Amino acid sequence: MSTQKIILVIVIMALCTYLPRMLPLALFRKKIKNQYISSLLCYLPYGILAAMVFPDIFSSTASVISGITGTAVALVLAYKRRGLLPVAVSACAAVFITERILALMGIL
Repeated sequence: MSTQKIILVIVIMALCTYLPRMLPLALFRKKIKNQYISSLLCYLPYGILAAMVFPDIFSSTASVISGITGTAVALVLAYKRRGLLPVAVSACAAVFITERILALMGIL
């Protein structure tokens, strides 16, 4: 991935997470009481971030199989409410181990 693409992705993610939080503060003087709008503004940055990152998960590894393995491990640990660091480290370790196994089997 080129440096320009990395910078562009960082800027887009920053805008997507900052704007939904800043705009209601700037546009509305009263507290937002509508539960739907409030939850939309709360979860919108996470949804956008997931939509930007998720497709790259499978293309950033040497094999789609290792990408699927890492994603599965991350989803299971996140479902069990583990912290961000253990989830990320475990997913990376799963990808590494899967790629080593695939290399030993001659698939990679």
